[in-house]
Amino acid sequence: MQAPMSYPAHLRTILALGLPLIGGHLAQFAIGLTDTVMLGWYGVAELAAQTLAGSYYFVQFMLGAGFALAVMPLVAANAAAGDEIGLRRATRMGLWLSLGFALVAMPAMWWSEPILRALGQSPQVAADAATYLRIAGWGLIPALLVMVLKSYLAALERTQVVLWITLLAALSNGVANYALIFGHWGAPELGLRGAAIASVASQTVALVAVVLYAARALPEHALFRRLWRADAEMLVRVFRLGLPIGLTMLSEVSLFTASAFMMGWLGTVPLAAHGIVITVASGTFMVHLGLSNVATIRAGGAYGRGAPQELARGARAVIALSLAFAIVTIATFVIFPAPILSLFLAESDPARPEIIATGIALLAIAALFQLVDGAQVIALGLLRGVQDTAVPMMVAIVAYWAVGIPASYTLGFVFDLGGPGIWLGLVFGLACAGVFLMLRFWRGGLRRVALAT
Repeated sequence: MQAPMSYPAHLRTILALGLPLIGGHLAQFAIGLTDTVMLGWYGVAELAAQTLAGSYYFVQFMLGAGFALAVMPLVAANAAAGDEIGLRRATRMGLWLSLGFALVAMPAMWWSEPILRALGQSPQVAADAATYLRIAGWGLIPALLVMVLKSYLAALERTQVVLWITLLAALSNGVANYALIFGHWGAPELGLRGAAIASVASQTVALVAVVLYAARALPEHALFRRLWRADAEMLVRVFRLGLPIGLTMLSEVSLFTASAFMMGWLGTVPLAAHGIVITVASGTFMVHLGLSNVATIRAGGAYGRGAPQELARGARAVIALSLAFAIVTIATFVIFPAPILSLFLAESDPARPEIIATGIALLAIAALFQLVDGAQVIALGLLRGVQDTAVPMMVAIVAYWAVGIPASYTLGFVFDLGGPGIWLGLVFGLACAGVFLMLRFWRGGLRRVALAT
């Protein structure tokens, strides 16, 4: 019988897998940041339209991404059990479901203008956003397929490749944006449409790269041979595991989307401060998200081997790393709020002092939810690893929709706390999710692995 790994060994393994995944998430974050910056240089109207369109696209992507994320624990468990056929089946059906979802979502992209107008957006912004989405929507197909193959590679602990492919996508997106938005290097000046074309092009480049790598580096898996053959049993299994993951992510996204709408009711300055602080907090969240992916991979391997003690040790190690990073982040947010906020504002901006004053209060509350936001995403990663997604979905829906959104509204408007009240509601929702998801894992996750032996 093999001796269990020590905690230092777990930490080394987690960092070896996690650092490339964290880098990949930060590179993905940089893609969105590049779009925002370049369209901001081009024009305010184009930036507003892309911001609205990007939020609309992101909702569709998050829901469809559940099938890709379901592939990760299934491949990890099958790889640990030495079942190459099982991991191939799971990946293929993940590709099928992701492609199917993207095609089903396309009408919502094509006819987005009336939907956005029905949601209260101005006719011009809705029309411009629809112009972007009719092009960028096609990128949902390669984007979701890339995510499936990244999950497959990450589950096989080939995380450095995931990083390099994401960096390639970020580089191609930046170059294409610069050429097509502004008309540089002989390209036509297409503005908003150029940004949409650049988005599809970068996602296509990433898909070609990841397919070539998977086919050449892992020929024994024969991943793309007879890809058209249906596998009803595995299709249902990936669907049942992936749909709750997609709905869980959608519920969290809706919490932050609702907070943005509420901040908008308070005026331009609170909304601007909210946008800056959310951007900063999203950047730090990428670290916890990368560790959550590692938690899924390691938990999936323990599940496949039927090793509850290994699962418990690995879980404590990844939680400790997330906690340590959260403490560093909290200290940074509390000690250096003004310098952080100043990075996003021009010296000549007349609203700068007011935005910084508002942002300092929000950044202090963002420091509060570093702990709970990290806890909930790590717990979700561990639970996905042991293929427990249905109950966590219900926990997330209750925490975000029944606790977080009502708390934000009540504190922000009923108790008249304004922006800080809205953000305290976010803390309550995330804390509720973090506590109950952690309890779910420690009470039920280990039992699932023990029963799998």
